[in-house]
Amino acid sequence: MESTFKGFGQKAIPFLKALDFHQSREWFLENRDLFETELRDPLGDLVDTLTLRFAEAGLGLRGDRKKSLFRINRDVRFARDKRPYNRHLSAILSPDGTKMEQGVFYVHIGLEGCFAGVAWWQPEAALLLAIRRSIETWPERFRAMVKALNKNGLELDTEGAMKRTPRGFEHVIDKDLAAAIRNRHFVVRHVIDPAGIHGPELVEELVDFTLRAKPLLDWGRAIEGKTAKN
Repeated sequence: MESTFKGFGQKAIPFLKALDFHQSREWFLENRDLFETELRDPLGDLVDTLTLRFAEAGLGLRGDRKKSLFRINRDVRFARDKRPYNRHLSAILSPDGTKMEQGVFYVHIGLEGCFAGVAWWQPEAALLLAIRRSIETWPERFRAMVKALNKNGLELDTEGAMKRTPRGFEHVIDKDLAAAIRNRHFVVRHVIDPAGIHGPELVEELVDFTLRAKPLLDWGRAIEGKTAKN
């Protein structure tokens, strides 16, 4: 049953701080009710509410209060860091409501910061190549997208970009195009003030951000050959 987002609990961030300090299954189980009421359930409400609002706005992004949330537990099987719990809770809304699609909305509430993103994140090799070929072949489309994002107060994030131009694109000499082709993902971010997570106004903030990021969604979907679905 869908619930309207009213805000995260006042103890949401303090809970994460305490969990990060204890990093104990016993402590987590003793305080699980606090986790659910202050963090997990409100995030589920946020996913439900954004799904409705994104549909109304024609953004083609949706989620599920169970399937869209990432686990608070860390996968430590192959990690040097064996701490069992994350320092954040997060969720993803995508074209088909799963975590497997590209062109997604992501929200992150954590000790390292609160933020949202719209992204083509680490696309598989074939899609990444198609994106790079599109930048090379139709630079005017890429530049129009970047210009639209800039007009909306957003910039493509360059974090994690390759230091060298990938093989097959060495002939691209325009600095902006070469820099874009070195990207491993295409993402814009919005910083959320932690003080602003406790009220329903967060929904409007995130809808506004995602509408401003729509040029990136539309550009990537055109490359994929897909259209928005609601």
